[in-house]
Amino acid sequence: MTKGRSLRLFLADGSPGGIITAEIMNWTGHVMTAPRSRLADLIQRPEAGRTGVYILSGSDPEGGYRPMAYIGETDSVGKRLAQHNKDEAKEFWEQTCIVTSKDQNLTKAHVRYLESRLIAIAQQAGRVTLSNSTAPDVPQLPEADQSDMEFFIEQLRVVLPVLGLDLLKAATTARPLPSPAAQAGTDTPPPPTFELTSKKHDLRAEAREVEGEFVVLAGSQAQASWIGVTSGYEALRQRLIDDGVLSPGASNHLTFTRDYAFSKPSAAAAVTLGRKANGRTEWVLSGTRKTYADWQDAQLDAIATAQGDDA
Repeated sequence: MTKGRSLRLFLADGSPGGIITAEIMNWTGHVMTAPRSRLADLIQRPEAGRTGVYILSGSDPEGGYRPMAYIGETDSVGKRLAQHNKDEAKEFWEQTCIVTSKDQNLTKAHVRYLESRLIAIAQQAGRVTLSNSTAPDVPQLPEADQSDMEFFIEQLRVVLPVLGLDLLKAATTARPLPSPAAQAGTDTPPPPTFELTSKKHDLRAEAREVEGEFVVLAGSQAQASWIGVTSGYEALRQRLIDDGVLSPGASNHLTFTRDYAFSKPSAAAAVTLGRKANGRTEWVLSGTRKTYADWQDAQLDAIATAQGDDA
């Protein structure tokens, strides 16, 4: 069983849309977020006067599917943010995130290391478009300091998604299903596999749910071109083609070159079929006629029955 984590969130001004601080017990890091509209209030906070790293994020002004972000470091976060506010290149900026240390032990060398590593991790994850023109080289740190900074980063990868920032979240992949022998004696059943087929277009795709995302498996087939009415999923599909996630296969189809995580089954179905689609009914439990919706309802019914029996 996965161990839980305790994360303390504090609404500094009592509003969920205002300044929010986040901390993990026994971690020296301190994270603070706020919308750009609250920048004047944010930079007056004592944390903004510390050495730290910061993340500016927002939607792509060019209409791209992925959000945009900028990662930086400075000796005084508040002063640097005030400078960025005058930068026309930061037009995408909607949300501000400041990362400092509660014990104020982060040095210039530490935050330069964090900046470089966070940029590299975000680039590898591929969940945002970074507006950083270059990725600075990772500076040399003593071995103990480097270990501390890597631990610091691991805590950030826990905190930031809770605050709505997924840029450090690793690309979700579906692990191979365990063999029957390996599965024997464990209490956790393997995740179910769902499939989507189209006899008319002779294509087949497989997917699994992993950590709340719907992951289409590598090798799955997709329609060769978009055949439906224009929708937002058409732009997503084109981006996957541009990024090499979808490429021409041996037959008249596109093929998923690697596992790819979608936010929901309908997005996966639309990209696969080349048209708008209800993923809850298009995807079926492998080897059955039970749709994703039927499978999910059966899980909820089983829970309700078990709770009724315990009453």
